[in-house]
Amino acid sequence: MFVSEHQSKELLAQYDLPVPVSRLARTPEEAERRCAEIGARKYVVKAQITAGGRGLAGGVKFAATPSAVADEARRLLGNPLVTAQTGAKGEMVTAVSVEEALDLAESYYFAFVLDTRSGAPMLLASSEGGVEFEQRSQMDPSTVKSFLLESDTPETRDALAGFLSEIGIEQDPPTGILMAALRAFIDNDMTLLEINPFARTSQGEWSVIDAKIALDGAALFRHPEFESLAGKQGLSEVEMEAQANDINLVRMDGNIGVVVNGAGLGLATNDMVFDAGGQPANFMDIRTTATSFDIAKGVSLLLEEPRARVILLNVHGGGMTACDTVAEGISFAYSRSDRKLPVVARLAGQNADWGIRILKDRKIPVEVFDTMSDAVSRAVELAS
Repeated sequence: MFVSEHQSKELLAQYDLPVPVSRLARTPEEAERRCAEIGARKYVVKAQITAGGRGLAGGVKFAATPSAVADEARRLLGNPLVTAQTGAKGEMVTAVSVEEALDLAESYYFAFVLDTRSGAPMLLASSEGGVEFEQRSQMDPSTVKSFLLESDTPETRDALAGFLSEIGIEQDPPTGILMAALRAFIDNDMTLLEINPFARTSQGEWSVIDAKIALDGAALFRHPEFESLAGKQGLSEVEMEAQANDINLVRMDGNIGVVVNGAGLGLATNDMVFDAGGQPANFMDIRTTATSFDIAKGVSLLLEEPRARVILLNVHGGGMTACDTVAEGISFAYSRSDRKLPVVARLAGQNADWGIRILKDRKIPVEVFDTMSDAVSRAVELAS
């Protein structure tokens, strides 16, 4: 779940990261009034959307006067902003951040992610920060260097200072700021904390010029303060209802309703559907905390999707999500719905045989296959 720049900076400021003075505005008039609160010589107006690439798409504009700030806000507010990350429809701009424009001497790129091998936080860094970072890094991946941060110790800070010197920061390395960012990353269950640019001003001060945060949606139960953000992510009512029932669901344009446990298996299933010539109606990841009643709600949402012609059930039971739990959810959903879409099922792992028996005994219109490829092929055939 992505967090807007303004919210990201508010969160980072709680950890004493240096951020420019800024104010949020939802009308051009409010944007102009906010300038008096900031009291800067020059301003920057930034569209508040969750997608990246705003700078190259005209979503970040400088303004010398409060009236010019209002003009830029008027141009952005109420209009979609199309970037390389939004798709053709763009993302609607409902708010702008009015910010003090700083004179930057050096710009760097920093991001915290989780290392997939060790599970430890990893710092990604580059001396090529700024709006064109993504293009440069794609052309030359060697511009981005990585450093594992498994603990905050004097030895780690010394090693971090040495790492920063490799990207050109030899004087006044911001080790304390980056360690504070690491605490924010861990404390708030982030999957991404991107600061671009992280800049040194002409006065020699470090500043977080732009920030992007992604929160782990599966960890929201530990952070009730973030639950209200889900409604600000552009999620549909269906997707929000699924989230409330421990299911990650993204609506798509196809006609094959996909029921899967696990994000990786969900992505692989959708890829196989595409490769077989089909079109998924959704992406689904049943969280390990979901009950059979939660799963029933997710399946009901697919049955209510008019474009869906078939349900493809691909489950690997294990851990906390057993196959019979998912089968019970399917059964509950069908018992409450007048729409009985055919189900193509592939179940493996914990309680797979029992799950198949539940589907057949409850008179679900199901065809069972042993392999993913056979199940996908049949689902595509039925959808056609």
